[in-house]
Amino acid sequence: MSERRMETPMRRVFGLGSASGGTEHWWGQRITSVALIPLSVLFVIPFIGLLGAADLAAVKAHFSQPFHAVIAILFIFTTALHLQQGLQVVIEDYVHSKFWRMFLLLTNTLGVTFLGVLGVFAIAKMAFAG
Repeated sequence: MSERRMETPMRRVFGLGSASGGTEHWWGQRITSVALIPLSVLFVIPFIGLLGAADLAAVKAHFSQPFHAVIAILFIFTTALHLQQGLQVVIEDYVHSKFWRMFLLLTNTLGVTFLGVLGVFAIAKMAFAG
């Protein structure tokens, strides 16, 4: 007796499930969430000491230390990635017009990428300022 499969021909060709990548996206969000816990602590705790009592020179000196600069860049990169993934889910779930969905997904990707690059540039400028 032949076994009937509940797959579409396209699913058999590409090996995709119904979400066609939802699992990777879900794991990506969980990994960035977990990574942000220690990165937030390592970024925020030293930065709290700079608030109020510090001037721009003290902030530049703080980020000129390689450890603090790398933590800040990892924090910005991970936050940007997590933000992009989260906004993507909201857009895909609640925007039903194809035009607006594509426009907002493109705007999300470009906007978050711009903000991430801007943040990394700011940290790099302070880190490499003599």
